[in-house]
Amino acid sequence: MSREELTKIVLPEEKLPRFWYNVQADMPNPLAPGLNPKTGKPLTPADLEPIFARELILQEVSQERYVEIPEEVRELYKKYRPTPLYRAHGLEKALDTPARIYYKYEGVSPVGSHKLNSALAQVYYNKKQGIKRITTETGAGQWGTALALACKLFGLEAMIYMVKVSYYQKPYRRSIMELYGAKCVPSPSELTQSGRDALAKNPDSPGTLAIAISEAVEEALKRDDTNYSLGSVLNHVCLHQTIIGQEVKIQLEMVDDYPDVVIGCCGGGSNFAGIAFPFVPDKLAGKNVRLVAVEPAACPTLTKGVFAYDYGDSVGLVPMVKMYTLGHNFTPSGIHAGGLRYHGESPLVSQLYHDGLIEAVAVKQNPTFEAAMLFAQYEGIVPAPESAHAIRAAIDEALKAKEEGVARCIVFNLSGHGHLDLYSYDRYLSGETEDIEFSDAELKESLKDLPEVEF
Repeated sequence: MSREELTKIVLPEEKLPRFWYNVQADMPNPLAPGLNPKTGKPLTPADLEPIFARELILQEVSQERYVEIPEEVRELYKKYRPTPLYRAHGLEKALDTPARIYYKYEGVSPVGSHKLNSALAQVYYNKKQGIKRITTETGAGQWGTALALACKLFGLEAMIYMVKVSYYQKPYRRSIMELYGAKCVPSPSELTQSGRDALAKNPDSPGTLAIAISEAVEEALKRDDTNYSLGSVLNHVCLHQTIIGQEVKIQLEMVDDYPDVVIGCCGGGSNFAGIAFPFVPDKLAGKNVRLVAVEPAACPTLTKGVFAYDYGDSVGLVPMVKMYTLGHNFTPSGIHAGGLRYHGESPLVSQLYHDGLIEAVAVKQNPTFEAAMLFAQYEGIVPAPESAHAIRAAIDEALKAKEEGVARCIVFNLSGHGHLDLYSYDRYLSGETEDIEFSDAELKESLKDLPEVEF
């Protein structure tokens, strides 16, 4: 069947990748080392062992191009992987564009998003090490939902600190976490010193991912049976997500196509990394493929942030890493794409952006919901607000192709469905959604407390 006739490109289970791809093996410039937040010296494995599983620490620094997926994890992947790649015929027709638009649909996972790809791996390695409990943070709740299910499947307890504004905007995310057996609390909370300090500073704090990370790490440090797990940003999380892009490459080969543009929304970076990183070797080899990260204008980490060392949390419990950042004390507006409200960017994504191998664009909230609505009406899937950022950029690229009369190939990561985000859509449909942009004055203020680093 020709690529023009196919709508859904499906890989059989036997084609499920057996390895994750590690972009560190191919980067022209290595990452700057992570630094101990107390000493300012380069991190050692011993610095990370109080909160991370040893195997994940090794993956964090590995230079091996391919890392084997454990058989137990791969078998669990088969519940929903390989995920389908769709040709967006309806959207193409609505836009009257010569572009070919494809989307990788990660919403078919049990938790409705790509986050399970790393949750299963992280919990597996912790279980193997004898850990009994996992603490984590979550923004919109997709990561918390994924970790809750992974912990249940491997028999671990899950304690989840959910950013307060999203906790109340998206109550059914919490319901599913608890249905899976996890405990979920709004952050900042009274359960940790980090939370109490944040509330003392601002009793009405909407919460941030940085504060929630501090709470989760603080609890993990206090208990020998507990480790911390992060849903984005870190190298090993980006590694686990590369199964997405690897599948995309095989699926496009099945229809004799190759992308001109690869798009993913970008908050902490794992979503974008998952679809884009497997194309980095092609770009380095001379392929004319653009890799575009899309972020909200209210939290424009790549497009307005600075490339500097900063803490990943609000109080400096976790290592300092060199990344694009808006400052660890930055409190983003309560936009509905809660999973993109993070002050920093993955060090891997940051370095590749700094080296000019990837691009970044920032989009406003209302045009993003407009794109989501158009997509839902012509493709039938209600996308998560985070994923809608990728849709916005894909539509813009398709309209540009129409204007130029070029039949380019556009692929984006539809990283999750929006079935539990209907409060956000209600606000948009009633005209209550604001376009919020981050000003230069706000940036200057938020960068005041960047750590001084001699390294």
